[in-house]
Amino acid sequence: MKRQVEIDQIHPKLFATKRTKCESTQKDVLSTNKNDLPRISMLSVEEVLKSHVLSLDIDNCEAENDNAFIVADLGEIYRQHLRWQTHLPRIKPFYAVKCNADPMLLKLLIALGTGFDCASKTEIQTLLNMGVDPSNIIYANPCKQGSFIRFAAEHDVKMMTFDNVEELHKIKRFFPNAQLVIRILTDDSKAVVKLSAKFGASLDNTGFLLQTARELGLSVIGVSFHVGSGCYDENAYVDAINRARFVFDQATELGFNFHLLDVGGGFSFSRKNNDVTFEKIASVLGPAIDKCFPSDNIHVIAEPGRYYAAPAFTIATHIIARRIVRRDLDEHIPNMDVIQDETLVAGDDHPSFMYYINDGLYGTFNCILFDHQIVTPKVLMKEGKFLFGETLDEPEYNCFIWGPTCDSIDCITKNGSLPELLPGDWLYFEEMGAYTISASTKFNGFRKSKIIYTTTDPHVLTILDDA
Repeated sequence: MKRQVEIDQIHPKLFATKRTKCESTQKDVLSTNKNDLPRISMLSVEEVLKSHVLSLDIDNCEAENDNAFIVADLGEIYRQHLRWQTHLPRIKPFYAVKCNADPMLLKLLIALGTGFDCASKTEIQTLLNMGVDPSNIIYANPCKQGSFIRFAAEHDVKMMTFDNVEELHKIKRFFPNAQLVIRILTDDSKAVVKLSAKFGASLDNTGFLLQTARELGLSVIGVSFHVGSGCYDENAYVDAINRARFVFDQATELGFNFHLLDVGGGFSFSRKNNDVTFEKIASVLGPAIDKCFPSDNIHVIAEPGRYYAAPAFTIATHIIARRIVRRDLDEHIPNMDVIQDETLVAGDDHPSFMYYINDGLYGTFNCILFDHQIVTPKVLMKEGKFLFGETLDEPEYNCFIWGPTCDSIDCITKNGSLPELLPGDWLYFEEMGAYTISASTKFNGFRKSKIIYTTTDPHVLTILDDA
């Protein structure tokens, strides 16, 4: 509490005087004045996790006070932004709102001066309501609802993408003064989530589309592409840049004066040397842009999403139930026709466990289905001992981890390996900020996991205070 009082004194404008008592602890929680956003602490993620889980009395707390929760470290978002500015200074990031529309994340990125990639009326409205200038929004959905185009026109959101002739006629009808960006097809075979099957004009078709736009009197200002979400080959960007140069040259021959290059998303957030790091991508993308587009008159933007959001969010989940199942089955899926209870152990005396936690595929872990993510459970608390970041010197057993709903598809992993745990213990999952809370639901009546905000960089508080 002493440390938080000091923070409140240093940054008084961030916090209102009204306090509301936290339902899960005896500590006070402050609300921000601006947009009624919650308090930001200056604790480490580990400290926030520890404070919350150790404050809970699982046996006696009120219903739902022991729910899963998420810790968002705004300092990590800030560090990612500095990392971007260091390695890709020529490219202005337009954050992909679809990835994670958390209001504190958006508020910080607005304060940092990024633009925003929006895919719908609601996303555009959200940013406009937060004070973002329409010129800092690109409507990056090549196939748009007509009424949404009218909404963009009414609010002067001019930049928007297209990749087909029908979209051109639609834009001509609803927003003839739009500033159009042609989305081209790329090789996304080295990406986790491939997008070219749905979006992108082939180079065989770009000339026809540009000619049609010319005949319709539409303004096309540049090229966009997307190498796929979660790209793991940095050279995919080089190939896409060469394709974009080809279309720029086509446009020049047709009388257009292109001045925008949108290099899309797919950027890795990883710092692990054995992964395709952001630095590796930047080391080939930056020079490729400078080679193919040397003119300072070409404005270059990108649409990073997971790069900013993924590493900043950590979720903690409570084990609510457990079953012991046979280990040496022919298949990895438990036999649901066999009655299973606490005495059912494999013949080799090595049990396999089924753990049930209070968030799942219908909640934060929808990323497993929709984003092809592989999540890694780690032990946060075991038998009352806080274990964040520790490696336990205990035997590990094969385990299934299930979400809380009544749907059997709600399985987080069928191939987990953890020490033996009991109901009341906690797990945590790191790097859970991308395509998680943005698609979370309340299926079966389970609440979405709440978010607790902190920053491990004090500059964030000053930046938000000055915004």
